[in-house]
Amino acid sequence: MTATSLPPSQDLVSVDVTAVDDRVRLTVVGEVDSSSAPALRAALGDVLVAGVTQVIVDLDGVTFLDSAGLCVLAGAHRQATELGLRLRILASGRPVIRPLQLTGLWELLDVEQVEPSSGAA
Repeated sequence: MTATSLPPSQDLVSVDVTAVDDRVRLTVVGEVDSSSAPALRAALGDVLVAGVTQVIVDLDGVTFLDSAGLCVLAGAHRQATELGLRLRILASGRPVIRPLQLTGLWELLDVEQVEPSSGAA
């Protein structure tokens, strides 16, 4: 098992990447907006082309998600689909669930509503 961390973008978000076999989990904490979304985009881009079969994006620690973050998730979904990978989104709080529902991404993406800090795998 390996774990790496990306530095927070202006102290708004952190993305921890943990790989086990052919599955990668990105644990996102903080605010995902136009200034911090590039850090999430970069992390997702790296793992989607790393030869894994499943990517889990744990948004349990996200306190704010705007259109920039939603675009990152939609783009990652498209790329994962093209590569034949499974991209799962774990969401627990209203700051994440509500924007996904309002935009229709809740139905498009493979989203699982989890209990806060459940650590679902």
